[in-house]
Amino acid sequence: MKITLVFLFIAPFAISSNIDKDYSSFDSAPPEQNSRFAMLDDVRILANGLLQLGHGLKDFVHKTKGQMNDIFQKLNIFDKSFYELSLQTNEIKVEEEELRKTTSRLQANNEEIRNISLELNSKIEDLLQDKIQLQEKVGGLEEKVIKLVHIQPKVQEPKEMTSLKNFVQQQDNHIRQLLKVVQEQHAQLDKQHNQIKELEEKLSNTSFQENTESSFSLKQTEPKIIPLPSHNFTAPVQEFNGVATDCTALYKRGERTSGIYSIKPNGSEAFNVYCEMQSDSSWTVIQNRVDGSLDFNQTWESYANGFGDLKGEFWLGLAKLYSIANQADYILRIELKDWKDNKRYVEYTFTLGSPETDYTLHLSEISGNIPNALPEQTKLRFSMMDHDNATKRDFNCPERYSGGWWHRACGETNLNGKYIKPRSEGKLERRRGISWKTQKGRFYLIKSTKLMIHPTDLESFE
Repeated sequence: MKITLVFLFIAPFAISSNIDKDYSSFDSAPPEQNSRFAMLDDVRILANGLLQLGHGLKDFVHKTKGQMNDIFQKLNIFDKSFYELSLQTNEIKVEEEELRKTTSRLQANNEEIRNISLELNSKIEDLLQDKIQLQEKVGGLEEKVIKLVHIQPKVQEPKEMTSLKNFVQQQDNHIRQLLKVVQEQHAQLDKQHNQIKELEEKLSNTSFQENTESSFSLKQTEPKIIPLPSHNFTAPVQEFNGVATDCTALYKRGERTSGIYSIKPNGSEAFNVYCEMQSDSSWTVIQNRVDGSLDFNQTWESYANGFGDLKGEFWLGLAKLYSIANQADYILRIELKDWKDNKRYVEYTFTLGSPETDYTLHLSEISGNIPNALPEQTKLRFSMMDHDNATKRDFNCPERYSGGWWHRACGETNLNGKYIKPRSEGKLERRRGISWKTQKGRFYLIKSTKLMIHPTDLESFE
């Protein structure tokens, strides 16, 4: 381009010089000067236009290069994002396949346990029939022995009678052991059923979303099967002087309607409780919260004796809870509902200490569909605003977080906290509310709670 411009610039001068030579050689008159200068001006104008056009093209090329560089950078970012997305998709597919395998394995185990349970139930029915027949025979023999004793008081008990009694006793012990095994199998079946349900719900979702603090999230860890532990209590809950010792005894007697009943645990005075009757069992309710109509920020004496209305919100009382739980091995069931009306539960076997130990609670989880928030295998002392035994810190947990609970450290789970709606208060104030804080640090604000207990021994059921 530069050569062309130089050529266009020099050409007029060359032409004009040739014209001068021609005119001088022939001694003729030169053309008019105005015509020559006009041609030169046109050439210069054309040269300037082309020069400006060259500069414009140069600027356009630089600008186009910058835009292309931007496009290439955006393409690189897009390629990187697409690659990362592909990796995440592959990870999700791997996790989904692992979950499918786990579900299949659990379903197979569940079916195997169900078959074992059916076989055990069949054997137990046979043993119960044998026991009934033996009891009838023993009853007849006892009547004969009584008659013989009246006739011959000095006659010793026949050896056959002694051996028969020993055989019956052995059968009773064997049946008790089988009942315990069946009970463990039932607990495992329930737990595996809940685990399979959770896995199926997780597999049905195509994306994972994070929940807010006012709603529950499903367990994402592989569930474990925990058999029921055996404590020092072996006798089933029965009746004491004709009065039921708990709601399970009332269910066994034939009661099937939920409501308020009077019970009399062994070694205790009679008192009223709320019994929740279900299709296959019954529960003694020890705490109920539904709408915040009752203030749970009470004194130690109130928590020991109980407060509230059994028809609405209430706390049964630590002393009453101790008198019931001290009779046999018991299960504690905690039912929770968040502010999106999602329902979850968790069950523990538990022991409760005496008043001298500040009603120390010792837990062991057996089933549930929410991450555990209460420390297991740890002695938890009940702590109150005017009776703080939870920690050795300088401040009082109940005074800071409201209500009484089995605290290990301040800021943990408290189902007797202040009734607070989500986002209606500040974050610090919400920490004083009814809360469920998992061991991994997730915090849930709870709308309603219910704590219930019943014996672990199957002989207490219908």
